[in-house]
Amino acid sequence: MDFKTLITFQTIVSTGSFNRAAEELNYAQSTITMQIQKLESQLGVQLLERGKGISLTEAGRLFHEQSLLIVKDMERLQSSLAEMKSGEAGNVRLGATDPTASYRLPRLLQQFMSLYPKIEISVDIAGTPVLTERLLRGELDMVLCSAPELGKELHFEPLFTEKFVLLMPEDHPLADLPEVTPDHLRGHRLLITAVNCPYRKKLESVLQEFAGPPLNTMEVGSMTALKFYVEAGLGLAFVPESTLAPVPAGTAVRQLAGGAVDMACGIACRVADYPLRSASLRLYQFLKRELSLR
Repeated sequence: MDFKTLITFQTIVSTGSFNRAAEELNYAQSTITMQIQKLESQLGVQLLERGKGISLTEAGRLFHEQSLLIVKDMERLQSSLAEMKSGEAGNVRLGATDPTASYRLPRLLQQFMSLYPKIEISVDIAGTPVLTERLLRGELDMVLCSAPELGKELHFEPLFTEKFVLLMPEDHPLADLPEVTPDHLRGHRLLITAVNCPYRKKLESVLQEFAGPPLNTMEVGSMTALKFYVEAGLGLAFVPESTLAPVPAGTAVRQLAGGAVDMACGIACRVADYPLRSASLRLYQFLKRELSLR
């Protein structure tokens, strides 16, 4: 029994004739007859009473009722598969680092899911090292992050620059300066992110190059939490400019001379999966277009 035969049987019942079913389906009548004979042989029961007209046997009525459900389910399945193939439907496992995950992504995903309501997206939020390892293990389809470490089997496309500014209490001595250099930071507590954070590694490299030995620091594990620790007066911190709308009460913002701590961010996926396909490709192209504009 195949799907085409079920369609043929349903068409015979709805038209009331082998001839009209053959015309509607653009089959030869002999083909219609052979399909029904084969179907009855497979089922071991007679489905249709042949005579001047066509009528259903008792077994035929039962089969007709049940096969209607089968045909509808198959049509829905075919439609879903076609949508999945075209990228109109599917599931995408997305990873994202903060602040992108909290400040950029929600609105972008709302726009995307309005365009493609049949695409389901899950979002995993962590740091670049954790997300890229999950990506390599096949647990994620793509990741919005800073540039991954060299040597990994990952394709990375930079899309935008995450700009960092120095946030400090408004009564801090450095708040009187129009621009801050790394040398100015000496003697002041600097709040920094976790040791495996790519941004911290870059920041430490910049500060050691221009300011000499390590500074007085305090580790705060979340980049998005840094501004609240500054607001509480615990020190000053380089924070993403995108997280400061509005600037926390009682704080001031200054630029670091040269903008040396800004980070390139983009989309990563496995080399083996690039270029992406179906729903993942739809999301990849959308994020690439939207984030490149920022």
